[in-house]
Amino acid sequence: MSELTKDCRILVTGCKGRMGQAVIRAVEAQGASVGAAIDVGDSVAEGVAKSDVVVDFTSHHFTDELLAECVKQNRRMVIGTTGHTDAELARIREAATQLPIVFASNYSVGVNTLFWLTRRACELLGPDFDLEVVEMHHRMKKDSPSGTARTLVEVLADVRGLSYDTDSRHGRFGDVGARTPTEIGVHALRGGDVVGDHTVIFSNIGERVELTHKASSRDTFANGSVRAARWLMSRPAGLYDMQDVLGLREL
Repeated sequence: MSELTKDCRILVTGCKGRMGQAVIRAVEAQGASVGAAIDVGDSVAEGVAKSDVVVDFTSHHFTDELLAECVKQNRRMVIGTTGHTDAELARIREAATQLPIVFASNYSVGVNTLFWLTRRACELLGPDFDLEVVEMHHRMKKDSPSGTARTLVEVLADVRGLSYDTDSRHGRFGDVGARTPTEIGVHALRGGDVVGDHTVIFSNIGERVELTHKASSRDTFANGSVRAARWLMSRPAGLYDMQDVLGLREL
């Protein structure tokens, strides 16, 4: 496990929102400091100037502005938003040639363990098992499927030599025919105040394996993002994710 740096100043964006408040609590709990906390109407440039690392869970529409300011002021970034367009993803990759950036679909330690377990299970169970991913989130979530569900499908597709774009199947309706051997089903449920549930299902004739993670508090994502921010303090420019932060790639 890589050494973490406690002494870092963190810019918390969307500080009036639920995730922003959770990040502030996590910063304080982990012994780092809130360099600045901004929301709509506040100066991004001033907030970045007062901090070493930006932690953003607001909206992917805000990513470009943050990236530009962080490149200008040479600041690190932790990006927790999802739903980016291809053009926005390209700009994140470009900025990472100049800055250390952690960009992950989910900052929960438990979910990142789920990513690791999903890869290992898919490798061990082999091609005879059908693959399905089910996720559920609160009624206000705008993007679908969740970034975490997409990552899970990408992990499965990578093991099987498949593609998210061509082999994922988003729900089923009507006379769709029998399931094909290569499709990976993805199903998004929305309702109530569910923070985030994800299940990966491996089904074969006579047996089924299910891996599930349920989040009951946003604090788990906030804690992981602050851990990532502290980890970035000793890292060179590059694009990282939570698998790197947690050292799971070494297992």
